[in-house]
Amino acid sequence: IDRVRAELNISERRACRVLRQHRSTQRRVPIGRPDEDRLVADMIELTRQYGRYGYRRIAALLRDAGWHVNDKRVERLWRREGLKVPMKQPKKGRLWLNDGSCIRLRPEHRDHVWSYDFVHCRTDDGKAFRTLNIIDEYSRECLAIRVDRKLNSGNVIDALSDLFILRGVPAFIRSDNGPEFVAQAVQDWIKAVGAKTAYIEPGSPWENGYCESFNARFRDEFLNGEIFYSLREAQILIEEWRKHF
Repeated sequence: IDRVRAELNISERRACRVLRQHRSTQRRVPIGRPDEDRLVADMIELTRQYGRYGYRRIAALLRDAGWHVNDKRVERLWRREGLKVPMKQPKKGRLWLNDGSCIRLRPEHRDHVWSYDFVHCRTDDGKAFRTLNIIDEYSRECLAIRVDRKLNSGNVIDALSDLFILRGVPAFIRSDNGPEFVAQAVQDWIKAVGAKTAYIEPGSPWENGYCESFNARFRDEFLNGEIFYSLREAQILIEEWRKHF
């Protein structure tokens, strides 16, 4: 095209029309930034390591690793590489009882509402163990994961005691109606330190949505992909995952 234009002294538009060639073929081919190949390689490696993460969480990990990159650029590369973007989470309304009262307690700041729950798993020899997961609902931070073969109301008090010393006492502690949480010793102790309990309605786990969401992510992103050959190994690996989370 350029040769024809030079010889005949005509415009690019006319030369393309004469040669029946689309004008877009004459445009400059865009080239990526010099660091794009390394960025894509790091992004794919993180995606391989954290297979359930979307592009926003991958972008956050890239920034933690020192990349100066925003979500939109990562999303563009994510789609170009054919990586799967998770479906959007559907919106959920408030929870109302039959008498018209709203029972949802929304966290307003850090250490306003904590919630905790148990998750069950097994080591490779088939023996069961439990994890006591404690989260801050406002920041979504996992404050602690206590791992042992058996966990009772005494272990609940011990785990909360350690956190109260480190972070102070929250305004509310939300949980289901499991025997470890409704035990009189736990209720009395929580009341004595100045916090309040916020039990959900029996048979309504969605009312403890923050902790249930964390438990599902904990199982999907970590527990389902690990083999624990001993309880000690489970304790170490779970604590490493909690710090990363």
